[in-house]
Amino acid sequence: MQNKIHRLPSALDLTGLCRSSLYNALAAKAFPEPVMLGKRAIGWRESELMEWIASRQTRTPTQK
Repeated sequence: MQNKIHRLPSALDLTGLCRSSLYNALAAKAFPEPVMLGKRAIGWRESELMEWIASRQTRTPTQK
């Protein structure tokens, strides 16, 4: 099985996060760690992004 690597713009599209929210979640260890693609290039594995998205969807909103 091939695991596609998503660069930042694609990861933002998939998750629905803005750039600052993604980096805040990353700093808080609440987002998958990126993969180093080069000296100045990172990306995220599609499977890890999908797992993160699924974990966010299973949360129930608080009721008033």
